[in-house]
Amino acid sequence: MKKLILFAIVSACFISFAASNPDIARWEQEAHNVTIIRDNWGIAHVYGETDADAVFGMEYAQAEDDFNRVETNYINAMGLLAEAEGQPKIYQDLRMKLFIDPAALKKEYAESPAWLQKLMNAFADGLNYYLYKHPEVKPRVITKFEPWMALSFSEGSIGGDIERARVADIAEFYGKEPLSQAAARDEVEDGPAEPTGSNGIAIAPSDSADHHALLLINPHTSFYFRSELQMASDEGLDAYGAVTWGQFFVYQGFNPHIGWMHTSSGVNAISEYLETITKKNGRFYYKYGGRELPIRTRQITVSYITPQGMAHKTFTAYYTMHGPVIGEQGGKWLTIRLMQEHIKALIQDFTRTKATNYKTFRQTMELHTNSSNNTIFADTDGDIAYFHGDFIPRRDTHFDWTKPVDGSNPATNWGPLLTLDETPHLLNPKSGWLYNSNDAPWNAAGVGSLKKSDYPIYVETGGESARGLHAVRALSSNKNLTIDTLLSSVAFDSYLPWFAKTIPVLTKAWDQVSDSDPLKSKLRDQIAALRTWDYRWGVNSVPTSLAVFWGTDLMRHYYREPKTADVPIYDYVATKVPPEQLLQSLAAASDRLISDFGTWKTPWGDINRFQRLDDDIESHFDDSKPSIPVMFTSSLWGSLASFGARPYPNMKKWYGTSGNSFVAAVDFGKTIRARAVTAGGESGNPSSPHFDDEAERYATGNLREVYFYRAQLKGHTEREYHPGE
Repeated sequence: MKKLILFAIVSACFISFAASNPDIARWEQEAHNVTIIRDNWGIAHVYGETDADAVFGMEYAQAEDDFNRVETNYINAMGLLAEAEGQPKIYQDLRMKLFIDPAALKKEYAESPAWLQKLMNAFADGLNYYLYKHPEVKPRVITKFEPWMALSFSEGSIGGDIERARVADIAEFYGKEPLSQAAARDEVEDGPAEPTGSNGIAIAPSDSADHHALLLINPHTSFYFRSELQMASDEGLDAYGAVTWGQFFVYQGFNPHIGWMHTSSGVNAISEYLETITKKNGRFYYKYGGRELPIRTRQITVSYITPQGMAHKTFTAYYTMHGPVIGEQGGKWLTIRLMQEHIKALIQDFTRTKATNYKTFRQTMELHTNSSNNTIFADTDGDIAYFHGDFIPRRDTHFDWTKPVDGSNPATNWGPLLTLDETPHLLNPKSGWLYNSNDAPWNAAGVGSLKKSDYPIYVETGGESARGLHAVRALSSNKNLTIDTLLSSVAFDSYLPWFAKTIPVLTKAWDQVSDSDPLKSKLRDQIAALRTWDYRWGVNSVPTSLAVFWGTDLMRHYYREPKTADVPIYDYVATKVPPEQLLQSLAAASDRLISDFGTWKTPWGDINRFQRLDDDIESHFDDSKPSIPVMFTSSLWGSLASFGARPYPNMKKWYGTSGNSFVAAVDFGKTIRARAVTAGGESGNPSSPHFDDEAERYATGNLREVYFYRAQLKGHTEREYHPGE
């Protein structure tokens, strides 16, 4: 009886508090309008009465799964990292603050369409309600989310445009001191970078077994960069897929009518300018045409945590008509110009998720805010399409836009954006398929591909990757595809074209070397193993291990030269590297395998491992703890399935941190069918069963069924609740 009385008193106090606090009352009402169903993989299926209700629920669900990653994305987006991690992050924060001004974003929020304001309000409410219901969660920096914050992070891809500005240059210019080695470690090029980006593939009904369009969604990012969920409302929203932590739209996914997949683009949508500066009467001016225009300034304060508490450093930031000053080159100030359309970007991000066919999807592309992404599209009408990055400023092709141009020359100014019809675009190519793997689109559809000569040179700066060679080979030779064979015969096809191009040159070098050369006898067995290899990865494959270690050693020596020569590195290795170096690198690879694993005859699965021990942003690994063999390799070698692994200090095994992060295959019949997998699992909580319950499926390419329709959740539901329960 006493417990009941106490409960009644506590309830009365809560009701009184809620009635006197409009925020809590509003949150409770929004929560009442939302139902979250967790399936047996822990994936949230969020249903709301309105789009705003769905946004509220999906933000709450994301916070349940990994609030740290939600908050970290906004800490980074708003230049608040030093408040959490201290002085080494000051100039990384300054970089963000050169572009992101809270006062300006608040003004943009006030000017946004009413419907978009509702979504931004719901975004903040969902996260704040989560914090209210979970007082044990202690944010690192952001204790209250504001609606305008959504405008600071409208770029859903990994590594947004702002990150093209180099932190080291900003530190040297504004701090008058170089970054320490530790702070600049991510910017030091000490070898070939692991390719980022993605694979997107669309199959036309003519090439599918059931005569439906098919779509492969395969982003390559750092692991755990996005959650997987479904958000639906009574206002026509019903989207499923990968959601970048904290954003309120499905970034790569599908709805009952269409699917979309973004890949990193080689479009030149960012320009750097060299500004001629003079100083008069204590004020800076920059030359433009025959005039000298005043430099605009803005005071920016970066706060940073110290052992004694919060400290602050204030900078005077400089701007020309082209953008902020981000460094200095040869006595001239360096500025950068890039797409900054926060409202339009957020509108495009969300409205594409409600498109119902090719026409309505194309209408969202007319907003022109895909500054760094290409898009692969498929729908239930049987249409498949490729859209290049849709933010492409018109520029004078007499200038080399891959380098900083003269800011004083008016001819270097941007013109109007290219229209969609003027940008690379494919609709229903006669090949019956199309793809993009972060390379140029000139081979994107086999015989139906676009021509490079039809477009300005700045439209695309990339070439053909080894993944591109692989995609064309796989798609040209596979017909009558289903979602299962799209996965097994294309997405997880084990062929490695990098080695198909280079191993024959290596074996030829060994054949031609003198019998008296010590390398002849030392490498005899290794060459025999590689000579009969079918260039396919596998957990039991010894040649895969030997080839990857050989290629890795070669690329340490030659990762710069191919870029300078503008040729693919596999072609450079096959034609330019001296035969003696090919053999010496194979000897070095053999020695490394023997040193680390006891024998060069080590199966690939003994080396290449998936392990998830904690949810730290920077993962930790331990050879003494359980891990899972992964059959596929880095995409460096042309594997469409990507696992970016490397050794870590005091460890021998290679652990992955990037590559396949979310994989889905979708069949666009009258009823949507899909299979998917997320790296590790949906939850960031190591004590949750969903922390690593998908690891085995991930490592073997065994994707699970997606429960897209609510009826499919029957028998597969772990929990059904309203936010806050």
